Amino acid sequence: MSKLIFEKSVAGSTSFRLPPSEVPEGLALPASMLCTEGPALPEISEVETVRHFVELSKKAYGVDTGFYPLGSCTMKYNPKINEWAARLPGLASIHPLQPVDTVQGALEIMHHLERILCEVTGMDQFSLQPAAGAHGELAGILMMKAYFAKHGETQRTVMLVPDSAHGTNPATANMAGYKVVQIKSDARGRVDVPSLRAAMNEQVAGIMLTNPNTLGLFEDEVAEIAHIVHSGGGLLYYDGANANGMVGVARPGDMGFDVAHLNLHKTFGTPHGGGGPGSGPVGVKARLAEFLPVPIVRQGSDGYYLECNRPHSIGQMLAFYGNFGVLVRAYAYALALGGPGLREAGENAVLNANYLRHKLRGVYDIPFDTLCKHEFVATPGKLKSECGVSTIDIAKRLLDYGYHPPTVYFPLIVPEAMLIEPTETETKERLDVFVEVMVIIAKEARENAEMLKKAPSLTPVRRVDEVGAARKPILRYKAEGL
Repeated sequence: MSKLIFEKSVAGSTSFRLPPSEVPEGLALPASMLCTEGPALPEISEVETVRHFVELSKKAYGVDTGFYPLGSCTMKYNPKINEWAARLPGLASIHPLQPVDTVQGALEIMHHLERILCEVTGMDQFSLQPAAGAHGELAGILMMKAYFAKHGETQRTVMLVPDSAHGTNPATANMAGYKVVQIKSDARGRVDVPSLRAAMNEQVAGIMLTNPNTLGLFEDEVAEIAHIVHSGGGLLYYDGANANGMVGVARPGDMGFDVAHLNLHKTFGTPHGGGGPGSGPVGVKARLAEFLPVPIVRQGSDGYYLECNRPHSIGQMLAFYGNFGVLVRAYAYALALGGPGLREAGENAVLNANYLRHKLRGVYDIPFDTLCKHEFVATPGKLKSECGVSTIDIAKRLLDYGYHPPTVYFPLIVPEAMLIEPTETETKERLDVFVEVMVIIAKEARENAEMLKKAPSLTPVRRVDEVGAARKPILRYKAEGL
């Protein structure tokens, strides 16, 4: 295992020197505010510092190094032309506090991107401010809450959330002050409409629906769901986490949704996770537009400007106007593909997912073995009951073969779930090799289950105590004596 950089520290080998202070003597801080000892930083030469971090970079895994079938997360390849666009000096070097007449190009990009997102989702107006999907969810639910407050319907304190919804939905609703009532799935893996009808009353503010849901299945009764909720006075929130499975084919606004967010790092090929920051723009139908976060980019006779005076706005969700560099990347992605290209990307994502589902059928159990969208759920099936091999064992063994595992144990409604999402850019040849590895692992489970239970055996870090790591995480290095 590689040493931490602190463990490589050698006294006297610090690779930098600070210049003398340029602060005049009279402006120095009081002695009581000054540190008496230097910071506990490692002492290591420049060349060893470079080697340390380059070595770590070689151990990192991402979409640029391999297949990343992380279901529900949509780990798409990020086209490099988008990175070029975001790094153009006229975009990368501007400051959010510049006068608007000096950043007209940036505002124009934001305005055009908003219109693109409206067209893709069927919404009437968008805010690009939210910094992530869950952030967009919160903005959307707060707008719904503001809508009911303005109309004097403060008794609506309940949010309906299907058990197949995206994982952040219950937390978002709760954070916004709503009581969450779960709606069960039916035998087909869709929202149980009779249960929804029974739960709908004057206390319900609305429903948060992911479509396709986290089983990878399209909610084909969405029109009836919308009718039930709207007839009861509620609103529909669309979680766009899985929009990559239907972008360019179906629009949430046409299904009856009042609010929708999109994860640009999922559907529009921008950096994801540690490569972020992310972006979760939220759009609304016209009757909710007055509640959008401020500021809003507007186009006037003299150019673009920022509208801040909106009396019923929920306020600012983020400093300034959103993660601008990510917005530029998404804009470049949308322009490069165009409408037909966005649709083709979604169709190829669906094709790849169904190809894998078909090829793994019989090797693993497919609880909902029907036409899926961009992802599907598999389980160990008899490998668990007959060999004692669990989902976590399969996931760990995949690491030995150089693959990032799919999402495991989610969605929660399927025991031992493996949520597999290949995305649209993976070739048939890549998918075939992945299938081959999954078949080999299934064979190993029957012939040498103990090997799988001890996997991974070829990685820098072996199997860890995941429960302990979650409950008692060690998040920083503590030097001796500190």
